[in-house]
Amino acid sequence: MTDSPQPTGRLVPTDRGYDLILTRTYRAAIDDVWASVTEPERTARWFGAWRGDAGPGKAIEVRMAFEEGAPRMEVTVDACEPPRRLAVSMDDPSGAWPMELLLTENGDGTVELRLVHHRPDAEGLGSIGPGWEYYLDMLTASRESTPPPAFDAYYPAQKGYFEALA
Repeated sequence: MTDSPQPTGRLVPTDRGYDLILTRTYRAAIDDVWASVTEPERTARWFGAWRGDAGPGKAIEVRMAFEEGAPRMEVTVDACEPPRRLAVSMDDPSGAWPMELLLTENGDGTVELRLVHHRPDAEGLGSIGPGWEYYLDMLTASRESTPPPAFDAYYPAQKGYFEALA
C-alpha cells in the first residue's frame, strides 16, 4: 500500500441518480474473493464482523470495526447470488446506502470486484468516495496480509477528486 493512494472511483449517471463505482482486481479464485466479502470472520478483517441469519430479504447486524466507537448497524440483504452478486441496503443518519458488490472472473486467473453505491444525487461524494476507497484497500490488505492503510491518506486527500466527479 502506498502512502498516497490514488482514487479510482467513477460516477455514472443512471435513470435514478448516479452510481459511484470503485473497482479492485485480485489474483484469486472467485469463491475466495466471495468469501472475503461474505463470511463474517473475513469481513471482520477489513470492514466489520456481522451476525444474524443472512439471506435475501433478511437483516444482519454489522459491527463497524474501523469506525470510531465501533458502531453497529443493520444491513438488509437485498439479493445474494453467490459468487457473483451481493446487494445490500443500509440506513444511517446521513441517509440510505443501497449498494452492490459484483464479482467477475476475467479468464486470466483474476477476479474483478466492483462496488456500486447507488446514489439519488452527488451530495456527499467528497466523504463517501474516500471512505469506500479506504475500505476496499482494507480488503486488499486483508487478502494480501499487508499492513492496513491509514484513513488519513484518503480523507481529506481525496475529497476534491470525488467532489469534482459531480
